[in-house]
Amino acid sequence: MTYRFTRRAMLSAAGAAGLSALLAACGGGQATPTPAPQASPTAAPAQQPSPTAQAASTPATGGTPTVVASKPQKTLRIGFAISKSGPYAAGAGITIYPNYVLWAKDVNDAGGIELEDGVYTVELIEYDDQSSPEEAIKAIQRLVQQDKVDLLLPPWGTAMNLAVAPVFHQLGYPQLGVANLSDKTPELVKQWPGYFSFLGTSSQYSEAIADLLGDLASQGKIGKKVALVYVDDEFGLELSAAARKKFQETGFEVVYDQGYPLGTADFQPILTDIKQLQPDAFVACSYPADTLALPQAAMVLDFNPPVFLTAVGTAFPIYLAQFGQNAEGVMGIGGIDPKQPGLMDYYQRHKQVTGQDPDRWGSPICYASLQVLQQALQRVGKVDRQAITQEIATGSFETIIGTVKLEGNIYYGNWLLGQWQNGEFLALWPKQKAATAPVVPKPNWQK
Repeated sequence: MTYRFTRRAMLSAAGAAGLSALLAACGGGQATPTPAPQASPTAAPAQQPSPTAQAASTPATGGTPTVVASKPQKTLRIGFAISKSGPYAAGAGITIYPNYVLWAKDVNDAGGIELEDGVYTVELIEYDDQSSPEEAIKAIQRLVQQDKVDLLLPPWGTAMNLAVAPVFHQLGYPQLGVANLSDKTPELVKQWPGYFSFLGTSSQYSEAIADLLGDLASQGKIGKKVALVYVDDEFGLELSAAARKKFQETGFEVVYDQGYPLGTADFQPILTDIKQLQPDAFVACSYPADTLALPQAAMVLDFNPPVFLTAVGTAFPIYLAQFGQNAEGVMGIGGIDPKQPGLMDYYQRHKQVTGQDPDRWGSPICYASLQVLQQALQRVGKVDRQAITQEIATGSFETIIGTVKLEGNIYYGNWLLGQWQNGEFLALWPKQKAATAPVVPKPNWQK
């Protein structure tokens, strides 16, 4: 079945996740098909191409070609399992799912993808993995064995990506992970040569935090007392371990260093203890729920360190929506440079097509990964998954986040840290790619 992706359908899909799911996010039987976005196992996005359609108008897409009228029109079937329900639904619904829909629409609106044997429009086939690794595996097996998809797209979250990676590998499909972050990735790609990570590694972000704080200290803007907290799971342990090591190497004094259980809601006791230590920087290796709860507790306690830095979720639109002016000066993972060619056009199209704002970290990276996939497919000229995998691993690609070239199946070139300034989450680090300079000290919380 084919149909057009509509704003109303996307709003309905996005709303289903809800705020409660967001606060629970980050990181069986046959999978139930929940199409994109209506209730059907298959969906062909956007419109049928015209034989004279021009290349996509999005800058740096890497050349969706002019369609040649003499070539037959065909369908490229692309499948994925995504969390439409369960605790991962909101994260998937912000960062991943809307970009799958947008990219498919962009491709089809441009006339499709020209390969050696014809011009292909994109048909998306999806299943709800229910935030369950077991359901994700079943769905992927069904997509390949029953739906006969040409390519697969990855799920959301490190745990889900790791769970399905052996299946992608066994079935011979490249896995373009855009929501998997781990220091284990360099070793994992040796097991699964088609496993890719577009977010980099955990240590990359932790070391960036220490480098940024060190730069601020060298300018005399802060002292060298740091308070470190982290969610007590693999994500938090990895980030905090790398940060702790780097802090020690660069002469910082870690005056508070403690994990907290996943699902912690009340951070006032922790921040009460930290406030008494008067740190120059507060650093939290946090998930979205924690990222939203920590500033709330800090406001109640009037805890105003010069640097207040949280992790996953700081770059989400909901952060600004919830805190308004109190978001000003808060730092976190991610960030963008509005001057990057094509990026703000992408943000505008995303809002127009999906009815929701993308985040300022994973969303453009997700779309860029799809541009990489498209360009690799075009260069190979046919659906040869082994050749596509090789091209992704070795090629260089032009995208909305700039030139992407992976090293050992990992992309290390992202903006790593950002800060809310004047209603936008602007990139601070790496320094040579920064969109702006840090505002330090952070403005005091407004009550």
